[in-house]
Amino acid sequence: MVEEEHQSSNAAPQLGEGAASNNEPLPKRVSLGPFARLARVQLISAAGDALFTIALAGSLFFNLDPDAARPKVALYLLLTIAPFAIVGPLIGPMIDRLRGGRRAMVIVSGIGRAVLAFLMIRHLDSVLLFPEAFGALVLGKTYHVAKSAIVPGLVRGHEDLVEANSKLVLLSGVGGALAAGPGLLLALIGSKWVLGAAMVVFAAVVPFGARLPKTSIAREPTPQDERSDLRSAGIVLAASAMAILRGMTGFTLFLVAFWLRREEAATIWFGLMVASSALGALIGAVAAPQLRRLVKEEYLLGGVLTIAAAVGFFATFPGDRMAVLVFVLSVGFAAGLGKLSFDAIVQRDAPTVNQGRSFARFETRFQLFWVLGALIPVTAPNGVLPLRAGLLILALSSGSAAFLYLGGLIALARGKRTPSRVIADQVWTEKRYENLNKRLPKWVTRVIPDPSRREKPQS
Repeated sequence: MVEEEHQSSNAAPQLGEGAASNNEPLPKRVSLGPFARLARVQLISAAGDALFTIALAGSLFFNLDPDAARPKVALYLLLTIAPFAIVGPLIGPMIDRLRGGRRAMVIVSGIGRAVLAFLMIRHLDSVLLFPEAFGALVLGKTYHVAKSAIVPGLVRGHEDLVEANSKLVLLSGVGGALAAGPGLLLALIGSKWVLGAAMVVFAAVVPFGARLPKTSIAREPTPQDERSDLRSAGIVLAASAMAILRGMTGFTLFLVAFWLRREEAATIWFGLMVASSALGALIGAVAAPQLRRLVKEEYLLGGVLTIAAAVGFFATFPGDRMAVLVFVLSVGFAAGLGKLSFDAIVQRDAPTVNQGRSFARFETRFQLFWVLGALIPVTAPNGVLPLRAGLLILALSSGSAAFLYLGGLIALARGKRTPSRVIADQVWTEKRYENLNKRLPKWVTRVIPDPSRREKPQS
């Protein structure tokens, strides 16, 4: 037995010598790099999100007449704000402080969403569906916060951030597209089948998430100087522009959805609108690396706001489905490229070890604006907001945001106060903030900016 072991141990060198003499190296197992592992997880998670959305859309929107759908959709919209009240103050800092916390949160989000999808299969017609959907939303947002915080540690330099983010967005589109076909087919059988598929996909996040690298941690609360970094004029200005853009996205989605319902449009038009928005986001993701080589992230964000304003203005006059289709494409492009630019700004300028809490804080505000924008067409008087009026509101909002943002960049470069700061100083005073703070719940006031914390103008 010992001789056999000895012979087998000698066989390895002989095999190696023979291989070396023939110049044929032994095949090696290909190991994925850290970013490729994150990309794989992103692809799977996006597929699960697409299936989850298809399942909820079928149970909350298309199975009801428009008047009955409005209160349920409004309740669902309000429900989407709550996850960020948890993600912001609790989960964001936890992601940063725990050793391997960002990877752990990716794994937990996969397990949790798989379990909740299983529970939702049993409670699809029960009131328990809403708290379970709430839990899935919390975990979904937790994943996105952790993913955004992981990215800076996986790229070579700040100039690669936009390209890395764009690749992840492209993979999100690919994952959603791959899941959309099977999901829609399963939806013909029933939403329970779609949730079952989502459960399997979310479960697949766990083993692949476990292979992500551990990242740096922050053992202490955010220091005062790092808080000042997060409230620097450049980041605050970009966050304000991105919040308006996110509000436009929510407004557009439900304006078009209920308009098509009133028009009794065929289901294919709903699919075309969703596909158009997704196509716009994918175009933005593809174009982002090339555009970044020409201009900085700040001007990309201002540019997409200008494009959305122009397209919205021209789409107002025909007001037909093709014009709306083009406008939805432009909003998807603006939202996709704008988010990539904003993420790169935060990843570049915010402290690396505290980026989990940074993204959690900003995503909380963005989701609030998304819901506020979506609630306008959902809760419109008599349940009707004319399409042309909605498109005009969107064009004016985007144009105003572009002016304030680009004007703010020029003002900052000259060392002057930004136009939005001048307006805020006159409108959003400390007295009004205190009065509002007394009336609203604490979890809402956490995401409302405190005027006493404004950065003092530099002399």
